[in-house]
Amino acid sequence: MIQRALISAYDKAGLDELGPGLAELGVALVASDGTAAFLESLGLEVTRVDELTEVPELLGGRVKTLHPNIHAGILARHDHPDDLEALSRRGIKPFDLVCVNLYPFAEIVSRYGVREEEAVEMIDIGGPSMLRGAAKNFAHVIPLCRRERFGDVLAALRSDGAVSLDTRRELAAEAFSATAAYEAAIAAWFSDVEVFPNTFLPSFVKVAELPYGENPHQRAAYYAASHARRHLLSRVEKLHGKELSFNNLNDLSAARGLLLEFTLPACVIVKHANPCGVAVAGTIEEAYERALACDPLSAYGGVVVVNRPIPGELGARIAEQFVEVLAAPGFDANALEALQAKPTTRILVDRERRRFDPGERDYKRVLGGLLVQDRDWGVEDRQGMEAVVGSPDEAVWGDLLFAWRVCKHVASNAIVLVRDLRTLGIGAGQMSRVDAVRLAIDKARAQGHSLEGASLASDAFFPFADGPQAALEAGVTAIIQPGGSKRDEEVVEAARAADATMIFTHRRHFRH
Repeated sequence: MIQRALISAYDKAGLDELGPGLAELGVALVASDGTAAFLESLGLEVTRVDELTEVPELLGGRVKTLHPNIHAGILARHDHPDDLEALSRRGIKPFDLVCVNLYPFAEIVSRYGVREEEAVEMIDIGGPSMLRGAAKNFAHVIPLCRRERFGDVLAALRSDGAVSLDTRRELAAEAFSATAAYEAAIAAWFSDVEVFPNTFLPSFVKVAELPYGENPHQRAAYYAASHARRHLLSRVEKLHGKELSFNNLNDLSAARGLLLEFTLPACVIVKHANPCGVAVAGTIEEAYERALACDPLSAYGGVVVVNRPIPGELGARIAEQFVEVLAAPGFDANALEALQAKPTTRILVDRERRRFDPGERDYKRVLGGLLVQDRDWGVEDRQGMEAVVGSPDEAVWGDLLFAWRVCKHVASNAIVLVRDLRTLGIGAGQMSRVDAVRLAIDKARAQGHSLEGASLASDAFFPFADGPQAALEAGVTAIIQPGGSKRDEEVVEAARAADATMIFTHRRHFRH
């Protein structure tokens, strides 16, 4: 049975379980001042750290546990006579358990308007030192940093009088992960002035275990950036349906990212991380119908997100389809009743109203490394675009900008056909841009959509005139694209010959 525990916790949650539990087992408690006061309020007998160090807290609490009487007690190897003799000569008793949680640095710096001096005071020095010492000495000391493990440790001590070496090793890994993530958050904060520092230390916290990855044989979990103010599920509540899967979350992220482009009532339907139907309209009911009509075959088993609450009639209409995930700001009772009749559909209330952090980085894992870039948020201002052929009226401008926003969220090579603020056909992920045009046209025609007077967006320039020519022959009358090809003159001439409009944005939006 362990004899002595050191506890120093900024967050006291769970100590009302751990402290009394250890005391009942006859474990002597040592704690820093704030933690000691909390444990004493529970009626427990506690020795304060400064009684061991014989030095009061210094520098407003910056120095309290940084003392040989503390760290020698943590690091002493209980099976090394020389270590025990060194402790004995100095009157130091070893610790058998160290419970530490750290100052909430990431939480503080994520707040808007936090001052630098406030952030600096949330950099914990003594806590990580004690935790790392206990983790290093896990063979003899139980390192404890997560409230979720308090019950496991107490149960083991009550039943066996000890915590197994395997469990101690797990706890050591958790402790080092906690201190590494803590240091990474601090490094990221200090490196914020440098866009891409020489050493990049991303830090993520597990939010959920997932049933499997992209395929059933792959294990998976969802992690959120430890310093993020918001993440994919931070303000999302699941009301109904099966457990969210890896692919569900990937598609949900793609759908929410596109939905953020619009303020009018909008519906986005995503399949395999690509939109297969998008529309904005005067009502959310109309937006859904118009989005679904783009490609109902591909929408089967897709993710549907809307930016308005779902009324009863629309809920019943969506329930007619096979939907994997449905996310909305709210559902009325009748809508929820109709949707819950589908046992597998995951119904999510999405209460997020803010856009994600514009400074967020985008990561792509590659063999042995990581590609890091800025997120491709937002689109170009209309004033920065150039009408190289024609002069679009406001209605055409509306369609062109709508198509351009959607196109940015389609896998390259990407082509989007729209009319009246709804997608008609989408060509995604093709190796040839002209093939992407043909695919978009074929998809539109398969649903009986006329392309007369339609607008087209291309995420990158047309290297040849064949792509625009195919679209113009199908009825497209306005095209928006970055421009910049060696054959721009040929491409522009094709639009001019068809008496069509062509806009250069002078910026591309690849999404690989």
